[in-house]
Amino acid sequence: MTQQTEKIYEHALEVLKENDQGSYTIPTKGLYPFQWNWDSCLTALGQFHYDEARAWTEIETLFANQWPDGMVPHIVFHVYSDGYFPGPNVWDTGRPTPTSGITQPPVAGFAIKRLYDRATDKAEAAKRARALLPRIDAWHRWFYDMRDPGHEGLVAILHPWESGRDNSIDWDEAFERVPTDGVEPYVRRDTQHADPAHRPTKAQYDRYLYLVQLFRSLGWDNARLHDASPFKVVDPGFNAILIRSATDLAALADELGEPEIAARNRARAEAGLAALETLWSEPHGQYLCRDRVTGQLIDSASIGGILPVFAAVPKAR
Repeated sequence: MTQQTEKIYEHALEVLKENDQGSYTIPTKGLYPFQWNWDSCLTALGQFHYDEARAWTEIETLFANQWPDGMVPHIVFHVYSDGYFPGPNVWDTGRPTPTSGITQPPVAGFAIKRLYDRATDKAEAAKRARALLPRIDAWHRWFYDMRDPGHEGLVAILHPWESGRDNSIDWDEAFERVPTDGVEPYVRRDTQHADPAHRPTKAQYDRYLYLVQLFRSLGWDNARLHDASPFKVVDPGFNAILIRSATDLAALADELGEPEIAARNRARAEAGLAALETLWSEPHGQYLCRDRVTGQLIDSASIGGILPVFAAVPKAR
């Protein structure tokens, strides 16, 4: 390890440990003071380099707050903090430990396969991975049950925050359909911690909160949210992550003697890969999002359209 590499490593380690809350990690103090879904799964890959057991705990803590229907929320509010908006009282999901009511890119299958493959204590890793397999499988099932009601093989996001690319240009056209009126008064916290010029606009935030209030009014019943949402976008990047997670979960399930979980996830991945081809745009030379409300591809080239390489797209382009 070169001196420069060692310096970067030590700095990364310092950041991880500073944000470590014992059984979960916050993305950053002040701006994001709770546990975020895909942040935790990716953080675990970093934690593995200095504390293998702690890396598994990070993902186990996340899945301890999985909803009964299989959904894994994008935020878990383990402790009270008034430094973030919208907080648990706005979401009002009624969970034993308060959570948000939407999800995030499902990288858990990808993450635990890497933790298992690199494990020094294979017996312990197998034990912990085997306990997580059915939980991640249930989350994958939830996506196709709740976000792909037409059985297309591709799932939709119902809120830009689910994408991990919150204010991407990909959402602009579809997001205009979301009303800004009727939103309860609120005070943002993000602009107190970060440059407002780097944060979403007020109009965007009004629409974010309109969707939260709409879903809350439906009792966070995931069987109703897809059809009720004025915003539903099929994102190739999000789907590529889900496909890769299902592929990796299938491979890990095979190795750990869980053939039924493996078969289900392999079938999901194969269907998703085939369906991704419906999002290909020859003029753009990449995949595009589709607005599920209009049925049209969104004329916007972005990183989301390149992410399918993560899922091993079936054709050379």
